Amino acid sequence: MADDVNGQKVSRWCLVSMASIPLVMTLGNSMLIPVLPIFEQKVGISSFQSSMIITSYSIAAIFLIPVAGYLSDRYGRKVVILPSLILALIGGIIAGFASWQLNNPFTWIMIGRVLQGIGAAGATPIILPLVGDLYKEDDEKTSSCLGIIETSNTFGKVLSPILGAAFAAFIWFLPFFSISFFSLISIILVFFFIKAPKNEEKPPKFKVFIKNTKKIFNQEGKWLYTVFLIGIYLMLILFGVLFFLSDIFEKTHDLYGIKKGFYLAVPLFGLCIASFVTGKLIKGELSVMKKVLLFSLFMTSSTVVFIGLVSDKLMWLLVITTLMGVAIGAILPTLDAMITEGIDKEERGTITSFYSSSRFIGVAIGPPGMSMVMQDYLNLSYFTAGGAGILLLILVIIMIKTENAKTNKESIA
Repeated sequence: MADDVNGQKVSRWCLVSMASIPLVMTLGNSMLIPVLPIFEQKVGISSFQSSMIITSYSIAAIFLIPVAGYLSDRYGRKVVILPSLILALIGGIIAGFASWQLNNPFTWIMIGRVLQGIGAAGATPIILPLVGDLYKEDDEKTSSCLGIIETSNTFGKVLSPILGAAFAAFIWFLPFFSISFFSLISIILVFFFIKAPKNEEKPPKFKVFIKNTKKIFNQEGKWLYTVFLIGIYLMLILFGVLFFLSDIFEKTHDLYGIKKGFYLAVPLFGLCIASFVTGKLIKGELSVMKKVLLFSLFMTSSTVVFIGLVSDKLMWLLVITTLMGVAIGAILPTLDAMITEGIDKEERGTITSFYSSSRFIGVAIGPPGMSMVMQDYLNLSYFTAGGAGILLLILVIIMIKTENAKTNKESIA
């Protein structure tokens, strides 16, 4: 079966192939969170150093994602995606081999993680404009497909703690090699099943590209910067909380290995379900998107402030973090749809890459930030996060307008 959109056949296998990319890249990062305490013991590193295994991946992605977006607009989506997945594969092999064979593998683990981050920079953000290319002016199908893509991303987060703990229980460095294996599967799927539409127009020169990008931010900056800030905020909270849960589950609740992985997956499962449902419901309607943002930001802010207060009560901790996960899961496909449907095709790859880069900023800050505050300033950090969410809610009210708009692009602007 396939959707026929403006003459472009979008097969089920094409959707599966696109969804495999965020799944693999999410596994490449989130799968390591539950096994960071094991890395600390085996490699002889501190909690902050172990958090840098996550952060190094994200920092590399932050700076290179905009470059990948430009290259995808100029040379094609698939041309950028495939080499990036190959880099992710190589990075996993380097990190795994170093852990296996070297007495002091930390430096080579970091090198491997940086390569994986470069791979993530060139693969994950290109999916959003690719969906827009395939479905063109069909906003409803675009939103639905983006919901599937974001669900794949969040489903990867659900699987990650379970798979990571299971692999590490067998061989502690196996998660690194597994990332390479999953990347290989995605490479095969992308190569055979994604048929990106050809761009009939000649891409702009670099100077023109810079000028057009500045023009977009001048015209659309208010709502774009708001979306970027929300992306940073959500990923900072999510990865900071996951890092905290990985630590507190062992030290306070005596949860280890696969059992800990299943407990970590509980809030992420709520996030996954919310992403899928929201992608189906918003249907390209900005007024609906704005309501989802407002309610979900309020819910995120209202739940995050209680995490430190209930950290010694396992059931309440799971309830609060799951509600937070549901709220974040509702926001993510909404932000994807806003950008994909609100920006012209010619600049879509660039703008979505800036958005993806902003999300990686949150991922990079979350774990090391939490490692520094969770001993002495845990509750204060969560109260601050709740306040920041309310400020972002106010920004959404002010910056994203829906009144008397005929199209998404007009309404967002």
